[in-house]
Amino acid sequence: QRKNPFSSDERLAARPVHSSHGDPSYGRPPEGSKTEQRGRDAHSHVGREVEELCGIIRSTGEKGEDGHVSVTFRQLFETYVTISNKVVGILLRARKHGLVHFEGEMLWQGKDDDVIITLL
Repeated sequence: QRKNPFSSDERLAARPVHSSHGDPSYGRPPEGSKTEQRGRDAHSHVGREVEELCGIIRSTGEKGEDGHVSVTFRQLFETYVTISNKVVGILLRARKHGLVHFEGEMLWQGKDDDVIITLL
């Protein structure tokens, strides 16, 4: 639309041209846009869910000899599923941030019920 001579939409002319891979703004929404705000809000929401998950592990798990609190996936799933149906996704995010540890790439209900999740 930017190159369309029949378009009179001023917003299209004001938008910057796509940036290149080396540009720090590449792949990011324009600063101050609604898209940027939605991304910040989503990031904040997921952060709160990760904190809540860690709190549930702390309250339902058992402290081991190493001082870390651990819980089985089954126990965590049964407790957390009433709060959120995204328990596995939140666990993966918590592991990415170094807050929890568990073996395997993904956890599946039934198959991985006995996997130990440790709060770091």
